[in-house]
Amino acid sequence: MKNLNNRLFIVFIIFFWTQCVYSQKLQSKISSPEWAYTAVIYEINIRQFSKEGNFAGVEKDLPRLKDLGVDILWFMPIHPIGEKNRKGQLGSYYAVKDYYDVNPEFGTKEEFKRIIDSAHALGMKVIIDWVANHTAWDNSWTITNPDFYVKDSTGNFALPNKDWTDVIKLDYSNLALRDSMINVMKYWIKEFNIDGFRCDVAAEVPTDFWEKARASLDSIKSVFMLAEAHEPELHIAAFDATYSWNFHFDLHQIAQGKEKATKLKKEWDWEKKTYPENAIRMRFTTNHDENSWNGTEFEKYGAMHKAAAVFCYIINGMPLIYNGQESASNKRLKFFERDPIIWGKYQYAEFYKSLNNLKKSRKSLAAANRGGKTLFIPHSNEDEAVVIARYTDDEKTIGVFNFSNNKITIEINSEFFAGAYKEYFTGRNFIFAKKAFITLQPYEYRVYIK
Repeated sequence: MKNLNNRLFIVFIIFFWTQCVYSQKLQSKISSPEWAYTAVIYEINIRQFSKEGNFAGVEKDLPRLKDLGVDILWFMPIHPIGEKNRKGQLGSYYAVKDYYDVNPEFGTKEEFKRIIDSAHALGMKVIIDWVANHTAWDNSWTITNPDFYVKDSTGNFALPNKDWTDVIKLDYSNLALRDSMINVMKYWIKEFNIDGFRCDVAAEVPTDFWEKARASLDSIKSVFMLAEAHEPELHIAAFDATYSWNFHFDLHQIAQGKEKATKLKKEWDWEKKTYPENAIRMRFTTNHDENSWNGTEFEKYGAMHKAAAVFCYIINGMPLIYNGQESASNKRLKFFERDPIIWGKYQYAEFYKSLNNLKKSRKSLAAANRGGKTLFIPHSNEDEAVVIARYTDDEKTIGVFNFSNNKITIEINSEFFAGAYKEYFTGRNFIFAKKAFITLQPYEYRVYIK
């Protein structure tokens, strides 16, 4: 503890020195929509969202989602699902039979247009899930353009991998396929006025395809592109945002007692030196894949689930809410069948609403290069706790997290952050002296604002 002042000085020297070094890393050519930097994204599993399991069941909840503080609605794939080699009774959203149509189980094109118009009227953006890597076995292209597909050694359509038996892989060495895929993406922007795409297994599709697609789409309107991938080069000329898988896995490992809290700073240091300055990383505690296959947030994080969620809002990035989280849904949603969310009493609605309000009201919390600087502040118990400062010239936001099941007291020596603060969730005043002591209960979190 006695060496914390020296350690803080060293951290600041390293922090400012690396700002110069990082200028040598990847540079992005993307001009992201300005609204993306302060946005909160919400994933909609249409089949499970409501008892109706269709577009109408989503549309009636749009005012509630607006009130929650949602900015971007991400619809899981809306297209008709293949029947040949289908998994389960209803099949996977990601086995697309027709890129130009909507799943009749969900409703009509007119109903989907109405959702988009209603969302826009409420000030929300809409992106749709796009599956460019593969199609269903009975997609019309298998008849009209069989050369669009990869073939195996026997000349038959090839699987993307051995477990994905309900889909077949597209061949991006075929330039006609590339043009056809871009044209159908443009169709959804021109005809439906969507605001962008979440692109499934984006790293399995050539990056130069995405770059050409992005330029073509931006010629119609400025779009937002989210890659289900983490590769830094995707940010150069294709995607605004990528999945922050490493932080997600780290938080899970910490909750399971398999990693120490220090892993989070290591991850942040790696991000800073690896990604372009304006890259937006999507932060999340769960999503449709994690929920269905690996467990609910309560299974994965236990008593740490709220602290992990708050961390996703404080660390630089774009937070994701998966439908049902605002109602503390503790249910693994089936992937190939109807399995509606049990909404209950929306127990966590105020929790997420307060986080969304925090995100929008603090310029230091904007994502990427629109937000404040990010610093992990040294303290006396870095194995169990994390202290993060996000700050601009005239604003400071400090998140303090106990990621352990122990009651702890941490000492923070930080003259730079000294001053009077208010704890965001309780409204209590707090003074950060040159030497401050904070006692935290197991998995407790606090957010101090100034």
